[in-house]
Amino acid sequence: MTEKITNTEEKGINTSYKKLSIQISLNGLSFCILDTIINKVVLWDAVSLKIESTPYLILKELKALLNKHKLLDQKFSEVVVVHKNNLFSIVPKTLFDEKELANYLKFNTKLLANDHIVYDELENQDMVCVYVPFTNINNYVFDNFGEFEFRHSSTALLHTLLHQKPSSKPVCYVHVAEREMELVVLNQKKVMLYNQFNYRTKEDFLYYILFAFEQLNLDTENNKLKLFGKIEEDNELFKICYTYIKKVSVFLPKHTSYTFEEGTEESIDLTLFN
Repeated sequence: MTEKITNTEEKGINTSYKKLSIQISLNGLSFCILDTIINKVVLWDAVSLKIESTPYLILKELKALLNKHKLLDQKFSEVVVVHKNNLFSIVPKTLFDEKELANYLKFNTKLLANDHIVYDELENQDMVCVYVPFTNINNYVFDNFGEFEFRHSSTALLHTLLHQKPSSKPVCYVHVAEREMELVVLNQKKVMLYNQFNYRTKEDFLYYILFAFEQLNLDTENNKLKLFGKIEEDNELFKICYTYIKKVSVFLPKHTSYTFEEGTEESIDLTLFN
């Protein structure tokens, strides 16, 4: 279930054809604006932080970024917020009970009494992502833009990868960010694994991948590893993976029909489009 915050007040007719998408994590944030008439990304910007921040300070960064581009003065046909954090748990739908949300998180997440817990249903998958969004971010976006939708980054990422051309063998995908990685293993159109990890060294990065290969009985000679996000073939993360895994490549997901300014497509976080 994609969450939606709505405003019951009449806001008048919105003639804008632009969509605003914002991604928030404690390591940074980004946004892009999509023009649905010309099918193009018309504006994009990001802030990357050297150390992990707090929800309070991330909100200050978001305010500064939106003010920098004068986005608070604009109207949008749609606003979406993607929350990227490790306050989540993937639950099989057969075991899911909406009344037990806190119980799905309490074993691997430190919950506060006032935490607002929500969930996304993964399209065409018997899985539900239960998570804690950044409530202060949601409140700020609602106060300034009115009705909007929000979801967890895992939902957005899996949606994109499940729409890629399936392989005959399981494939390991790794979305690379600053000090963060999202690891996904797909077998045809089924999710075998999704998880997030923080890494400090290239050896940390490699360890999580090789451990996933071992636990899922993947073959480092035959199963593909596709890396995407903030990584290139001359990157040290790519080089160390190539040492141990034969079929490794940098991957650019086909995630949208929108066009981009030249040279910007590989820089924009794909979860902003889902």
